[in-house]
Amino acid sequence: MRILITNDDGVSASQLVPLIKWCQKNLGEVTTVVPKFEQSGKSHGIEIHKPFEAKEVVLEDGITAWAVDSTPADCVRLAILGFGMKFDLVISGINRGLNLGVDIIYSGTVSAACEAANLGVKALALSTSPQYYDSAVSQLDRVFDFIQKNNLLALNDIYNINIPGASPDILITHQGGPYFSDDFHAIENDMYRPCGKSIWVDRQDYSLDTDATLNGHLSITPLTIDRTNHAVYNTLKHLNI
Repeated sequence: MRILITNDDGVSASQLVPLIKWCQKNLGEVTTVVPKFEQSGKSHGIEIHKPFEAKEVVLEDGITAWAVDSTPADCVRLAILGFGMKFDLVISGINRGLNLGVDIIYSGTVSAACEAANLGVKALALSTSPQYYDSAVSQLDRVFDFIQKNNLLALNDIYNINIPGASPDILITHQGGPYFSDDFHAIENDMYRPCGKSIWVDRQDYSLDTDATLNGHLSITPLTIDRTNHAVYNTLKHLNI
């Protein structure tokens, strides 16, 4: 299997090399193309107006990666469209912080996985709680056993996977509601600082990625890049006749 690894935490992310090593041991050939700098919250942005640097660098233990001075989505685009590489699976992460609910629209981690699917490659977005970041790779065996046992990649192109810790359960979920918001604080020189705050309301509904994950369950959410509201489309499509 040919694997592309990317992330939004950048080439210096501490869990990048452990993820690479795990994939090499368990999945196959690995190519790593990641942002040069952290790109958290950059969503699905791409660069269309100017060139950007992509430089091969050596990580620990002689592992190499491409450090790209652009967004996670551009890392995927460069690997597939620029380098002409072929992949069987794109793994985006492991993100240091959960990607849940409607907040996934901001996520560079999730957007890289969506860009992969847009280019015809199956993709997984992996995220974990900051307090479990250093041990998240230890959970990948059971995550991939679940994926393979249940043939998930044959059923859908993109999965958003949140790993809260040593969870006893793996739950299939759908996207929940609001998770975080911001207060904006005025500071000097006409500057404003966003300060995040949780607005999650726990309904104990474990079909939601928010409730499941934040109550300690590992959640796997099938996503799609189709943003059509099909219920409304089906209601209105008679107008085209």
